[in-house]
Amino acid sequence: MLDKAEPMTTEPSVRPRRSFIFAPGLKPEMFPKALASGTDIVCVELEDGIAPKDKDEARQKGLALFAVPQADDGVERIVRINCLRTAFGLADVNAVLATDTPPPALMLPKVMTPDEIVWLDDLLTERGHDIRLHVIIETNASLEGVYEIARASPRIDALFFGGVDMAAELRCSNAWEPLLYARSRVVHAAASVGIDAIDVPYLDLENPDGMAEEARLARQLGFSGKGSIHPKQIPILNGVFTPTEAEIAHAERILNAFTEADTGLVVVDGKLIEKPVLREMQRILSIAERISP
Repeated sequence: MLDKAEPMTTEPSVRPRRSFIFAPGLKPEMFPKALASGTDIVCVELEDGIAPKDKDEARQKGLALFAVPQADDGVERIVRINCLRTAFGLADVNAVLATDTPPPALMLPKVMTPDEIVWLDDLLTERGHDIRLHVIIETNASLEGVYEIARASPRIDALFFGGVDMAAELRCSNAWEPLLYARSRVVHAAASVGIDAIDVPYLDLENPDGMAEEARLARQLGFSGKGSIHPKQIPILNGVFTPTEAEIAHAERILNAFTEADTGLVVVDGKLIEKPVLREMQRILSIAERISP
């Protein structure tokens, strides 16, 4: 009997995740356009944006995109599969396991328990696929168990807040204040394991000021970025979640201080700084590298 592959132990990746946009798996010709939109993440859509009759075709076309080597352009590539508790989701997983050229990451919608993540991690490990995971928190059950879900696999790089479905489940308005508690739980869980939290897209394309304000509130709450539904939203989101030159310089000083001190805390600009801030400083510098000419 073959020994089971060892589970992944890699640390969550630190990279810019200021914005993301979906590209329909059914229309692979839109993938290059999405990659060129300026976003930090492009997610190939196999779930909500695809009608049931088109799921098989979207799956085939969406996964086929990764048979071609991808450019090292700084854009993170993800495929949103269907819910793991559905036949479509199981078919997506089987297709990912069957291919020798899997996508770099999968986005998991409508997660309810940590067991779903553990099950998928085990399958990917057995297959030998080095695939990262992004988990959408958009059900009542996932909100209740979000702290455990965030710890379910070392493959997880980010939690995404699914505000539309969450508002329906909570029977509240899809607005900032009614969803503040839910957003805060997602940020808390993500921060507890050093992964990113990404906020739900703003749905009103004709209100860029409203979107910018909600993005600023999300950043203040602890989110790393926010989704978009149209390319014209991306520059605004990138602007909100891009650190200032002063913040970049401060992050450089902190990282340099820790490198030179080789200790658990340092004093920078007269303030005591402890090691838990390092991931955020690394994220700031990863954004600075992304925007540098």
